[in-house]
Amino acid sequence: MFIGCFGGGTVGFVAMVVACVAMPCTPSAADNLEAALAYAYQNNPQLNAQRALVRATDENVPQALAGYRPKISVTGSGGIQSLSTTTRTNTLPGSPATYLTQSGENAPWGGGTTITQTLYNGLQTASKTRQAEAQVLAARETLRATEQAVLLNAVTAYMNLLRDIAVLELQHRNVQVLDDQLGQTHKRLDAGNVTATDVYQAESRLAAGRIQMFSAEANYSTSVAVYREAIGLDPGKLTAASPVDRFIPNNLPAALAIGTVQNPNVTAAQYTIDFALQQVKVAEAALLPTVAVQGNVQKNFGSTLTTMESFTASLVGQVTVPIYQGGADYSGIRQAKETASQRRLELDRARDQTRTGVLQFWAQTEASKHSLEMAMQQVKVTESALNGVSEEARLGQRTTLDVLNAQQELVGARVNLLSAQRDRIVNSYSLLAALGRLSPQVLGLRVDAYSAQVHYHQVRDAWFGARTPDGQ
Repeated sequence: MFIGCFGGGTVGFVAMVVACVAMPCTPSAADNLEAALAYAYQNNPQLNAQRALVRATDENVPQALAGYRPKISVTGSGGIQSLSTTTRTNTLPGSPATYLTQSGENAPWGGGTTITQTLYNGLQTASKTRQAEAQVLAARETLRATEQAVLLNAVTAYMNLLRDIAVLELQHRNVQVLDDQLGQTHKRLDAGNVTATDVYQAESRLAAGRIQMFSAEANYSTSVAVYREAIGLDPGKLTAASPVDRFIPNNLPAALAIGTVQNPNVTAAQYTIDFALQQVKVAEAALLPTVAVQGNVQKNFGSTLTTMESFTASLVGQVTVPIYQGGADYSGIRQAKETASQRRLELDRARDQTRTGVLQFWAQTEASKHSLEMAMQQVKVTESALNGVSEEARLGQRTTLDVLNAQQELVGARVNLLSAQRDRIVNSYSLLAALGRLSPQVLGLRVDAYSAQVHYHQVRDAWFGARTPDGQ
């Protein structure tokens, strides 16, 4: 059974179904929910893609820090040139003019180095660095939200398959029971105890049972495919799972307080506000002067027919003061301020959505607890009713239709119980996700948790190198 705290009667039958009716276990199959979640956490392509996006976002920080560092460039030139010059050698008034002509070919070449260091740019570099850091933190929270979504999808896929396995077996057994009932009805018809109408009713219920069995087979096949997509493994012999109530607060106000603080959608929105505020500072810095120092060294050979070589060196300070850029800078400031206002409103919306999610899943979790109790009671009484109707029919006090109806009610009650058990567990995990606590650390999964800080510190202060820390 799903929760593992029931026994006897039909619930014991459901437990036997879940424990025994499953796909053959393969060496790579996860046979319990914790193992399935651990595998999905490590191998889910959506989650790994989001991790790669976070690593790419990390690179925004060293790109911003590059504004503090010098920029160095080296130039070189070389080639062949043909020169011809004519100069007047006698320039005295009244003297006959004489000219000197020089012509020839040479191969000039040279090279130089330029170093530029920004000393002040209106604190743009500092603002861009803080902006990039806020973007990294927001990306990490988005990654946490993706982790929760992947784990919740895995839980849902696991529990859906566990339910559909049991439902399929129930429908198979129901068809067997209805087939036996049809055979008994034929015998009673031969004995003159029932009429042909009873046979027709038994045949109709058998056909309906087979339709339900075919539908259960289709649902089972779909659940297997979804399980493979969500977890990344073919299902093995699935075992029981339990709710995660131990990680959930005991009262709704405490749950709301936790959710509006720890939910990753809320924290990501907070970091997005920080990013927008820094963008305002970057836009305002465009109105401030820029101070830089530029050093240049140049060496040339054979630039003319008479100059064998030349050397120049310079160290120049540059101050650039923006006066008017057509109004674009002012527009950028206004735009950045409006974006910051938008981000604040989005934070309010994220908190409202989180609050709604906590309220919704809290109510659904509480309702699923009561639904499970009622489903257990329903199975118990319908099982007793079927036994009583069957005995009364044997004594001639009930019709075949009464027995068929009681059998159908019992099958429906058992299916309701399986669905209630599934909902009980999935709703508890959904509430944990709404609180922002659905993580391998909280669940205690046997898996190494991914640390986004490792890559960040590997690249933050890197000055050189095109290879990523993982060697690509």
